[in-house]
Amino acid sequence: MVDNTFLKKDFIVIFFELIKIINFREASYTFLLYLRTLKINMNIVFLQLGSNLGNRESLLQDAITEIENRVGRVIEKSKVYESTPWRVEGQENYLNQILKVKTELLADDVLVTILDVEKELGRVRLEKWGERLIDIDIIFYNDAIIETPQLCVPHKHMHERMFVLTPLHDIAPDVVHPKYNKTVVELLEQCRDTELVKEYAL
Repeated sequence: MVDNTFLKKDFIVIFFELIKIINFREASYTFLLYLRTLKINMNIVFLQLGSNLGNRESLLQDAITEIENRVGRVIEKSKVYESTPWRVEGQENYLNQILKVKTELLADDVLVTILDVEKELGRVRLEKWGERLIDIDIIFYNDAIIETPQLCVPHKHMHERMFVLTPLHDIAPDVVHPKYNKTVVELLEQCRDTELVKEYAL
């Protein structure tokens, strides 16, 4: 005669083990979906740093620190370049650098954040293209084209500026300008800017 008590116990144990397996699979699937969502929500933004007042090297590094803390992980940095002021006279030379940053922020939020960083590092906006302790511009945001009164992406003057294209070429030569459908290499070759841009020895 079969003892049904043991059969019932075995069934209950197996049943709960199956429940664990099913729940684990569901939890794993949900977690994978979550990771996929995080990946989808990550954006690539290229930021230009510039400084021609104060301790320029220190200001660039302070800006990088704040960007990593508040915008996202800096995954690539160009070399630092020194350039003469663009379309203005009587100013000190600039140090410039391009960062490639991975961020969850939307473009508008990146703009708000970098403006706050500029302010905290001492920038005061008095005149267009005036001297500044620190300047942070959005050059590319994914392959987006954004044209609003507050934000223009890609940066509307980037293709005209050797001090942008030269460091950008260091880390993103094959990135395509979404509006002009040209790579950074092509833009650099076609740029007519004659302002001096040279690598800066840190």
